[in-house]
Amino acid sequence: MRNVTRLVPAPTLPLSRAAPSPVAKAEGRNAGWLTAVRPFALLCLLCLLCLALYAPGLAGIPPLDRDEARFAQATRQMLETGDFIRIRFQDEARNKKPIGIYWLQAAAVALFSTPDSSKIWPYRLPSALAAIAVMLLTFALGARLLSSRLAGFLSAVLMASALGLVVEAHLAKTDAALLATVVAGQGALGLVYVAIRAGRRVPRALPFVFWLAEAAGILLKGPAGPVLALLTVVSLSITDRGIRWVGGLRPLAGILAMTLITAPWVIAIEVATEGHFIFDSFSHDLLPKLIGAQESHGAPPGFHLGLAIACFWPGSLFIVPALLWGWRQRRAAAERFLLAWLVPAWIFFELVPTKLPHYVLPLYPALALLAGAALAEGFEQSLNGWARLFDCSVKVLWGAVTVGLAAALIVLPARLGNEVSPAAIAAAPVLLGLALWLLVGPRRPLRVVVLIGALAAAFVLPAALEVAPGLDSLWLSRSAAALLARHPPRPGEAVLLVGYSEPSIVFLLGTATRLVTAAPAAGAFAGAGMALVSDRYAAEFRESLATHGLSARAIDRVIGLDYSAGGDKLVLTLYELEPG
Repeated sequence: MRNVTRLVPAPTLPLSRAAPSPVAKAEGRNAGWLTAVRPFALLCLLCLLCLALYAPGLAGIPPLDRDEARFAQATRQMLETGDFIRIRFQDEARNKKPIGIYWLQAAAVALFSTPDSSKIWPYRLPSALAAIAVMLLTFALGARLLSSRLAGFLSAVLMASALGLVVEAHLAKTDAALLATVVAGQGALGLVYVAIRAGRRVPRALPFVFWLAEAAGILLKGPAGPVLALLTVVSLSITDRGIRWVGGLRPLAGILAMTLITAPWVIAIEVATEGHFIFDSFSHDLLPKLIGAQESHGAPPGFHLGLAIACFWPGSLFIVPALLWGWRQRRAAAERFLLAWLVPAWIFFELVPTKLPHYVLPLYPALALLAGAALAEGFEQSLNGWARLFDCSVKVLWGAVTVGLAAALIVLPARLGNEVSPAAIAAAPVLLGLALWLLVGPRRPLRVVVLIGALAAAFVLPAALEVAPGLDSLWLSRSAAALLARHPPRPGEAVLLVGYSEPSIVFLLGTATRLVTAAPAAGAFAGAGMALVSDRYAAEFRESLATHGLSARAIDRVIGLDYSAGGDKLVLTLYELEPG
């Protein structure tokens, strides 16, 4: 039984006692099967789901432009140079994100690969493991915060299968790892809040977990984690009209500990970059996102809410019950905390001019927990009036997204690959059938869990194993690397890249690859034996060779789409450089 503390206690309900939770009561009604299963067995089932969703494609999908390839290449250069303080992409300082993800990737590469390898999967491994940690933490938080193993299990399945998390688990960047620290930190914060509201003693480990998670979040992505925690604390303090409960976090000792953990690298990077890192990170990365649409990633308010139907799919089917359940139970400490985690930060992200899908990823665990609580209690079946109308509208959008995903399994290979995979052809009707079964059938917890997991797997397995790796037109860098593997330069000779400077080609060919203009300076040709040239700059490049006493012989070429620069068709020709 869970204790639910009302912020304005009824006359017959002292503050130190509480009414039984609807979610906890539903544990006995709806999940007798769950209580018979050991927690370790449930964790094994959840981990198997994660492996089915996150492992496929880790090695088969080529490095993506531009962020992932930049992160991976910067990590490689740390291993090559032995400098684990500064962050660089070739000769350029990368003063944007802190060091945490680079250290994690470097450890994975040191364990499972070598810096001279072009395999991307070791760099992605920390993200995949972090996504599994997110699922485990969501399960634990649901079971503790909502006092319901059923709600925790449902929430963990919804979070693990969320399309946005599945994508981030396959990318060598910061967001999956940051999410793991957010769930740990917010979970500790929520448990402290609920314990104090219920008049219980706060376990000693919780403040330690909170501040450790905030420190890890700073080392991964700067202030993102602490700002989210601060928004949550401020929101709760306003609604509760009091802030004394924050003392349970031991803020003075915690801030000191967080500073001691993060300060050594901050000092080291400021010394190494002569004071440029923090200034560049703030002025060139964070501030432009807050005041304008950086790199054309602008969108109006409501963008994240609309996109959540796809990014939280298949769990987005339960968005309306989740939000209404949270609102109706807002006087309960746990649900009030989850709303404080979710709503203020979501409004903030909707107001920020720069919008990317992964910005609201740290809010999805709160949404998953609210949805898990609503499903465990059977709340969706009691929707009526405008709530049912709104729920039906979301279901229509959810159905459209599902049809779009099924169609993508067939259409994308037909347009961008060589052939449509039989696995994709078989998966599309299975995906649609499972979706229809989930829409029209009863909302029994076991049935929801199985169908959500099956839906996610029905899309992710063919997409990650067959469809995405087979989109040859998209993977121009992979084709160019294969071209150079067929026509390798002589030992010690460098390759020039002209008119195509995507980070993925640098990662695939190696750090020594030179990015040059169509009319390179004389020094650029020193030690160079080959050049990979875009057709847009071929004439200018060939003209410039004569001024340096060189000529070029075309060997081979590849054709593809430059998806990071508008998706235009691009032809890359490989030239062998010869004395004129």
